[in-house]
Amino acid sequence: MTVTTATPTDLVPGSVHATIAALDPEHGLHINGRGRAASNGRAFDVRDKATGAHLASYADGTAAEATAAVDAAAAAFPAWAATPPRVRGEALRRAFALMAERAHELAALIAAENGKSLADARAEVGYAAEFFRWFAEEAVRPDGDFTESPAGGTRTIVTSRPVGVAALVTPWNFPAAMATRKIGPALAAGCTVVLKPASETPLTALAVARILEEAGVPAGVVNVVPTTDPGDVVGTWLADGRVRKISFTGSTGIGRLLLGQAAERVVNSSMELGGNAPFVVAADADVEAAVAGAMVAKFRNGGQACTAANRFYVHEDVAAEFTDRFGAAIEALQVGSAFEDGTTIGPLISAKAVENLTALVDDALTCGARVSHRAQSSDLPGHFFPPTLLIDVPTDADVVHNETFGPVAPVVTWRDEDDLLAQVNGTELGLASYVYSRDLRWALKLAERIDAGMVGINRGVVSDPAAPFGGVKQSGLGREGAREGVRAFTETQYFSVDWS
Repeated sequence: MTVTTATPTDLVPGSVHATIAALDPEHGLHINGRGRAASNGRAFDVRDKATGAHLASYADGTAAEATAAVDAAAAAFPAWAATPPRVRGEALRRAFALMAERAHELAALIAAENGKSLADARAEVGYAAEFFRWFAEEAVRPDGDFTESPAGGTRTIVTSRPVGVAALVTPWNFPAAMATRKIGPALAAGCTVVLKPASETPLTALAVARILEEAGVPAGVVNVVPTTDPGDVVGTWLADGRVRKISFTGSTGIGRLLLGQAAERVVNSSMELGGNAPFVVAADADVEAAVAGAMVAKFRNGGQACTAANRFYVHEDVAAEFTDRFGAAIEALQVGSAFEDGTTIGPLISAKAVENLTALVDDALTCGARVSHRAQSSDLPGHFFPPTLLIDVPTDADVVHNETFGPVAPVVTWRDEDDLLAQVNGTELGLASYVYSRDLRWALKLAERIDAGMVGINRGVVSDPAAPFGGVKQSGLGREGAREGVRAFTETQYFSVDWS
């Protein structure tokens, strides 16, 4: 495989730099419809993960800006909550249309600050926009009920109301989709929001906020506070009595900390946390289809996804064929900057991510695993790790029990179904899983026994705005998407009416 030779210069097109300049990131604290700098004058650098080139200096939010954002959201809440659902939905629908219209521009922005390939970035924009379209439709379908009490004489009217100001905390791996998956249902329900995007990828969140206001969402309804001190900003929100909801996507460890803080004021909480997704290939599987699914499940966004296939359990009868086909596909991957022709895998998000992944692979090799196939890495100075296939992986290796969050695929062979299930469920995480088999009945029965919130059967993608996204055990609380997405931002209220 040939890797494009490039020097460590800025490969980001001038059009992307123009987009960034128009966002004015030095005044990127988006509060009450206006940009502002940090009160202490601080800013942090946003860099191209492939080359290290400087993209922007971004205003670094503090507790003062966090409070100002809540001030704006709290002031905007009564009017937005009273806005007819159809009007709220139409604003979200216009935001969907604007994102679709500017898909090329948004994808290039994501690729620049996140590092993912342009193909992955384009797919993310489409996925992210769909949340606005879905929740535009859900905005006009509120929950409710009207019943007679069992004893007679009264009627029970059940309704829902927006929970209030919602604090949203999103990760860097899907900077558009993780924002729209939370903002969409919050706005559909009538909530106002304060958003803290990851400091690695703040530009996309700002672009989404600008689109929403262009679409007709009033100032103060969506406020964005990027920061390099998330504990200060999010802690300020959780201590503020006006904030009634926390929705977080990120690591299980941080989720536990936020739940502890939320418990102090009994704040309504939704948590989408870590994963360790198993990918099961049965003896009767269509191996070609399983490999195609594995490439998507493992290497979308370079493996930096909570739903990414993390460990591959392949029946020993098809292990050799699967490994050969999977390995060949991995070797064909081209690693480099998103803006180099042919790139399919970009850099990891940081040097620390490369260090962690290297340690997991080294441990596996020490335990007896072998590298059977590997793509070439890039010669750029960014945070690259070559896509790697490991075989003969011991079941107790760290790479099997820890979320890799990178382009490494460890293969474990299996024969006995009960032993397989013990390994698949032998973790405190349970977000996504995948099963490939020609026997749909067997696959469904196995899926029912897997401790996971989502199971992809003969497909390598489980995410869908119309489906409830979330996990079990320590992979989170609550669901995003589908009808559950709006319910997460509402409170149930009922009226007991004397009917005598």
